Amino acid sequence: MDTEQQQPVTPAEPPGRGGRWHTVQPWLTLAARLGLAGVLGFAAVTKFPPALSVQSVEAYQLFSPAVAELIGYTLPLFELALALLLVIGLATRYAGAVAGLLMLAFIAGITSAWARGLTIDCGCFGTGGPVAPGETAYGADIARDIGFLALAAIITVWPRSPFALDRLFGLHR
Repeated sequence: MDTEQQQPVTPAEPPGRGGRWHTVQPWLTLAARLGLAGVLGFAAVTKFPPALSVQSVEAYQLFSPAVAELIGYTLPLFELALALLLVIGLATRYAGAVAGLLMLAFIAGITSAWARGLTIDCGCFGTGGPVAPGETAYGADIARDIGFLALAAIITVWPRSPFALDRLFGLHR
């Protein structure tokens, strides 16, 4: 006679915890946070002195000179602020969403310049302005920004990550 009782089989992961994804997701978000922060921070720093940024914005021919100057002076500061929020993990979901909207605006601007036949450098990393017709890289610039948009989407949809100040405030545990 078999005296051993069969033990119920229990799943390796508690139900509803997401299994492997629950373990990987925070680290993926951390990588996205730091990667996007690095890009935004680098982009901001390369736009100094602000005259470089103003020149880049003016090259798109989308705004009046006064508006282009305002954007040119404030964009590097805005990018730097977003980078800082992402690095420290404060208001992570919102910073990711705003960064995503910024990437969409950049994609729209580059697409507009391409469609209108302008021959400019995007100015994303401080080198904007007119270039020779064969020196444009609109397709690569748009593809790159789509990649950055994907990072922003990861952060927005799954903001929970290690080393984030959001945790101190009880957000995204």
